[in-house]
Amino acid sequence: MAQEKEREEREAHEREKLDKRLGGIRHKLMVMSGKGGVGKTTVAVNLGVMLAKEGLRVGILDADIHGPNVPKMLGVELQPLGGTREGLTPIEVFPNLHIISMAFLIQDRDNPVVWRGPLKHSAISQFISEVEWGPLDFFIIDLPPGTGDEPLSVAHLIKDVDGSIIVTTPQDVALLDSRKSVNFSRILKIPVMGIVENMSGMKCPHCGNEIPLFKIGGGERAATELKVPFLGRIPIDPEMVQNCDSGMPYVMAYPDSEATVAFREIVRRCREYVEGKFADKMQSAQSQL
Repeated sequence: MAQEKEREEREAHEREKLDKRLGGIRHKLMVMSGKGGVGKTTVAVNLGVMLAKEGLRVGILDADIHGPNVPKMLGVELQPLGGTREGLTPIEVFPNLHIISMAFLIQDRDNPVVWRGPLKHSAISQFISEVEWGPLDFFIIDLPPGTGDEPLSVAHLIKDVDGSIIVTTPQDVALLDSRKSVNFSRILKIPVMGIVENMSGMKCPHCGNEIPLFKIGGGERAATELKVPFLGRIPIDPEMVQNCDSGMPYVMAYPDSEATVAFREIVRRCREYVEGKFADKMQSAQSQL
């Protein structure tokens, strides 16, 4: 009995710390994909950078425990992680953007993280409750592909996720898995903010004509069929690959490109969604007073 009581007290204390951190965050977004290789982390990072450049305070939680790539894409993978008595200090990319990732805790980047579900759940919980995030306008959780331990842990720990953003490519295999992510969100009662169709066509560098490398329009059709919003199409740009590898966010390096214009429109739609939802929540709360 004593052990059971001690466990309950410990869990209550951890939940209190978690709720305290989450209380300073206005909007929480999950970025998901049904399969790997669709550019989910690229989308999450560039959305976060664009929101931060608009003057909003943004935190990115790299919840991909086994393949944490957010620090590399932002050029901060070699920065040491510090902390205070209040908790870990997230890495500052620039004044409005802070990130935390398992990559900062792995001494040898070639070593795999061989963990089962409970350990991953504990790590994600600590990345929220033990990190000094401070007040944030947006908290972006970059999840690994699929609908396994990490998405379940985030849904369990964060009770009021504003919505999930599903990233897919236009080909049928990716679309099949993206439908699973939509249904996963619905099962857990997480609003689906919308589908992003990444790698959607490419302009020929010689003639300027569009080349449908992975087809075009599949994500939009899936959104229509599943009755969820379509957030936009991001075309393929070879420079995006170079920028991801070099640690320079694409939307900063090419602010006027077609892909950046697409990112800007997706950010606009995301902000409209969460701000409208936030206003509805405030109105509902006031009506109950």
